[in-house]
Order: sequence, then C-alpha cells, then structure tokens
Amino acid sequence: MSKLFYGFFFYGILSGGVTQLAAQQMDDKQPWSVRMVESEMIRCPESWQLDFQSQLKWDYCHGLELQAMLDVYDTYGGEHIAGYAVAYADTMVRDDGSILTYKPDEYNIDRLNPGKYLFRIYDRTKDLKYKKAIDLLRSQLDTHPRNDDGGFWHKKIYPNQMWLDGVYMGSPFYAEYAFRNSRPQDYADVVKQFLLAAKHTYDPRTGLYRHAADVSRKERWADPVTGQSAHSWGRAMGWYTMAIVDALDFIPKHEAGRDSILVILNHIAGQLTRIQDGKTGLWYQVLDRSGDKGNYLESSCSAMFVYALFKAVRMEYIDRSYLDVAIKGYKGLLDNLIEVDKNGVVSITNGCAVAGLGGKNYRSGTYEYYLSEPVRSNDPKAVGPFIMASLEWERLQRFGYKPIK
Repeated sequence: MSKLFYGFFFYGILSGGVTQLAAQQMDDKQPWSVRMVESEMIRCPESWQLDFQSQLKWDYCHGLELQAMLDVYDTYGGEHIAGYAVAYADTMVRDDGSILTYKPDEYNIDRLNPGKYLFRIYDRTKDLKYKKAIDLLRSQLDTHPRNDDGGFWHKKIYPNQMWLDGVYMGSPFYAEYAFRNSRPQDYADVVKQFLLAAKHTYDPRTGLYRHAADVSRKERWADPVTGQSAHSWGRAMGWYTMAIVDALDFIPKHEAGRDSILVILNHIAGQLTRIQDGKTGLWYQVLDRSGDKGNYLESSCSAMFVYALFKAVRMEYIDRSYLDVAIKGYKGLLDNLIEVDKNGVVSITNGCAVAGLGGKNYRSGTYEYYLSEPVRSNDPKAVGPFIMASLEWERLQRFGYKPIK
C-alpha cells in the first residue's frame, strides 16, 4: 500500500470514526475516561486541534492528552482512539525525524514532554522516523542551559530559572529515555532535577513549593533573598507531583537519591491532605491562599493531585490512607466540575487557561495575577489528568472497589 493511499485510507477511517461519534448519543454507561476521550475527539476532530489550536504546533498539551488517550486505548481498546493519537505524530514528524515547529536551539523544556508519547507511537508503528524524533528531543538535554548547580533552565529566554512545570516537561521523558536506551549514567541527573527544584522552591512557612525560583535573584518576580516566586500555584505543584510518580516508573530502586524523592512525595501528600477543601475535596488555584477571597477551586491542579495520589498509593509510594484523600478529590471533580450536555458530551470546567512568570507581557506572580488569568472549560491541562485519574479509579473498581455514587 503506498504511503499516499495509506494516508487517505487512514484519514477516512479516523474521520468516519469521529463523525460517527458526533452523530450518536454518547454512551453514559462507558467509563468516565472513555467518555472524556470521545468528547475531546468530537470537540477536536483532528488531533492537532487539541488545546484550541488553529494551526500546527508541537506542544506539551498534545503530548499530555494523547498519552492519556493511549492509556485509555491500552485499557479498553478502540482503534479510533489509537488512530487519533497516531495522526498527530504522523502529521508533525517528518521522515528524517525532524519535527514541525520544534526548534532545538530555543531550549524550551516544554517541548520535550510529547517525547513520552512518541515512545508509545514508535512501539506501535515501528516507524524509524519516530525513533529519530525521540533521539532529536533527547539531544536537546545534552546542551540545554543549566545553573551552576546543574538545574535545567526552564527556557533559554528565562535564564537561571527553575520552574516546577519544567520538571514534569523534561524529567519523566529523560528517565524513560535512559531506561529504554540502557543509560544508567543518566539517572543521577534525573534525580538531581527533582531535588534541586524542591530545594529552590520549598517554602518552610507553608510547607508548600513555590511556582519557580530564579537562582540569580535578578528577576523582578523573584524574592531578593530566596529567589522564589511569590506563591504556590496549584498547577505548578500538580505538574511536579505527577512528574514524581511518572518518573519513578523508570528510576531504579537502588539509585541514590530516589529515597529523597519519595520523602518529598510523602511530604506533598501530607500537605495536600491538609489544604484539601473540606466541602468539595478539591484544591485552589493559589494553594498558599486556599479559601481566601477571590481564590477558586481549579480543575487542572485538582485532577493532577487526584491522579498522583491514586498512582502513588497503587505503587506503594505513600500510605494507603491517602486513598481516601484521592477518592474525595475524584468525587469532588465529578460533583462540581464535570458537566454533561444533552448529547452526553463531557466537559470539565474551571480550568486556568495559562499562568507563568516574567515574559514580554510581564507576569508578576502576585496573588492578583494568578486570579486574573482566563478560566475556561476543557483546558487540556485538566482534561488529560482527569482521564488519567479516571483510569486509576477504574483500575481500583476492577479490583473490587465500589463505584462512586
């Protein structure tokens, strides 16, 4: 079969599958993970359209959602789901392994996150272009700018800055590449990224981790003494917590420093229990101001924490008692932030669209700043973790836990 014919044949199957989904009533008997995946496929008929995109972009949000979708496929099947995920990779990766819109010399650590998804695509297709693309992404780390202590900069345009977000974007990919390519010498550097991020962002006053730190203490948003940003942003801690439970899949148990990462994870689990909203089971946009005027219960960080707690309990990284915290959070998502329309299409509400620090349109990192960013439904940073959290809960149900009413 020629590649051109295969492309049209594949597109026809994919488009037909999405059209069929859109034309019929969604099945409310399906698990929440499947319902959310198929709802996203209706909202975004082409996988490159995820994250509200109108043009092609190699982006961490696509990697996050499509990785979650492949997890759903692995659990429940559905070739329309697998085809949807493959389509993005096939669109973005050229035969020589180069990636559309990806520029290695920008040294943007966000761009590495879809590499985890490409491992899965390569396993499925055995197409060498994906292996070349994975190697290209990994090569960025060889020359990625670092602080004097070895911590990766978040981006070239943000010198000397470590962001909790960036640990998720780079470290699980780094760990999985080391595992798959027999590079045990890399594990120490992976561990170092987790420990340095914690060291630079930990706030002993609250027990939480700030969004980021500028170790040079030159940035306007940085505390002149600690270099830290002003607040603990929910999604930043969500990224970091997910990064831990995902990277631990690949870091050997005997690796020096792995036990320190587990100490951090257990500390975070305790803090999440302490600040969890008592009424809803959710978490706030600005964690160190939980419950304060103007603050709101935010979907992406809540879904991230639920997923990470579920997985950490399953993997026996944290005490089984935290399962109650995760279940309360998951029920909170279903009761407060999940909406279903008349056709059965599922949405997740109350997601912070974006938040950052510095940049051209300067982001100060104040409490007021985090509350000023747009809030929207079906933000991919909420959708992906909700799918992942749902899969963890559905796994528990298969092993005898009663469904949440």
